[in-house]
Amino acid sequence: MSEEFVILVDENDNPIGSEEKVKCHLPNGKLHRAFTALLFDNDGRLVLTRRAKEKMLWPNDWDGTFASHPRESETYVSSGERRMPEELGIKGSLDYLHKFEYHVPYKDIGSENEICGTLIGVIDKSTELKEIEGEIDEIKWISAKELLSELKTNPQIYCPWMLIALELLDKSEKSMLEKHADILSTWMNSEIKDELQKAIKNHLPDNQWRIVNEKN
Repeated sequence: MSEEFVILVDENDNPIGSEEKVKCHLPNGKLHRAFTALLFDNDGRLVLTRRAKEKMLWPNDWDGTFASHPRESETYVSSGERRMPEELGIKGSLDYLHKFEYHVPYKDIGSENEICGTLIGVIDKSTELKEIEGEIDEIKWISAKELLSELKTNPQIYCPWMLIALELLDKSEKSMLEKHADILSTWMNSEIKDELQKAIKNHLPDNQWRIVNEKN
């Protein structure tokens, strides 16, 4: 299997080279480009996936719907649409919401040091999603209210990038907030924002994360 390369970026998300994916996830990792995709149904429920126990980083933890890394010729959206069938066995279109930078270690095994684009997709609640062995161990739907109560009791089982992506929803591109207003409305109140911020502190006590503003 050929080595997978990811795009190295500066703090403004300008590409500055490429590096083997494995090397970018070492404990002091190199800043690289990634995306996280959140799939909702029309009632605003979110698909969560539990990372496979074989994963090096954050095994068994709950993630957003899927996450990966764009290739050199891709946009955030096109890379997400390419990965969707590979990760979940379905095709669909995605929209771009926002991007953020974060750096978080995982034990002494490795780290994530990424500028991460957040994508949104809407699927029918009856859509059959496939668990890919070695990638995903479990799939479930969750409402904002259900996640809120889980964050109060068990915040450490959620991946940091998924928490940040949700916390920053209200900073998304205005046209996308309008397009997906019905779906996102339940996810953007101060109560859930507060709990997400507390949960993020479990992983990143020093606030090592920020939104990356778009170039005008």
